[in-house]
Amino acid sequence: MAKTENKNLPNLVIITGLSGSGMSSATNAFEDSGYFCVDNLPLTMLQTFARLLLPGAEDITAIEKAALVINIRERQFLLDFEPEMQKLKKKKLTPFVIFFEASDDVLQRRFSETRRPHPADNGKGLLQAIRAEREAMQTVRDAADFIIDTSEHTVHTLRRLLVTKFGKSEKGVPMHVQIVSFGHKYGAPRDADLLFDVRHLPNPYFVKDLKHLPGTDEKVIKFLQKQSEVKETGRRFAELLEYLLPLYHREGKSYLTIGIGCTGGRHRSVFLANVIGKALKNDELDISVVHRDMLK
Repeated sequence: MAKTENKNLPNLVIITGLSGSGMSSATNAFEDSGYFCVDNLPLTMLQTFARLLLPGAEDITAIEKAALVINIRERQFLLDFEPEMQKLKKKKLTPFVIFFEASDDVLQRRFSETRRPHPADNGKGLLQAIRAEREAMQTVRDAADFIIDTSEHTVHTLRRLLVTKFGKSEKGVPMHVQIVSFGHKYGAPRDADLLFDVRHLPNPYFVKDLKHLPGTDEKVIKFLQKQSEVKETGRRFAELLEYLLPLYHREGKSYLTIGIGCTGGRHRSVFLANVIGKALKNDELDISVVHRDMLK
């Protein structure tokens, strides 16, 4: 099934809102969606930065799309925010403003857990600081294009919301899955998230004419394809992964490494890694297959 492209994605996103509402966490989602991200950009730098996004810019440093976090920690934020937005519009840049917020009790808990001082704290307590900032930011909130209440969101669900809305396709960016064949005698891949052991399968190593051939050789492939348990193992592993991978993606996993191991990493694991990689290929996954030990 072909991807449905998200059309008319904004090339300049301004991320703002209440302190502790998840603005910095949002930058990870925008980076995964192909945006150049800057956290806590001074408003005085906004117009200079915007030149890199102007239509027709030919400079090698030109940026296709960017997401900028600008918040109340910037001293002149409240005074300069609206005038700066108007300046951008005069340059034919229409910023898409996202306002992040959360309930008072959630913001209190987050600041208590991180033990960071609230930028609006004037000695009257955390709750008073949160309420003062909320009141001060009301004008900015009213002008926002998109408001996100993160009270009920985890880091993972927030990421999924943003990647889905601002990713290149309606389902967001594909998850990168690397399948690594390896030999157990050389050790398992250190960065593997999932490991499958295929040492229970018939071993071409004990067939004289196949011993020194790699698992990509046609003779080895034909030998393994004739073994019913090889075919069944490949099918079941692929079915399990077809079920698991969307769940990993849903929870915010951008990269996943799957290890397929046999004794020496030369025959069975190579063959199965290729079979599984082919079975999993679709528009929601970016699949790559690496044979770590095949030539050892």
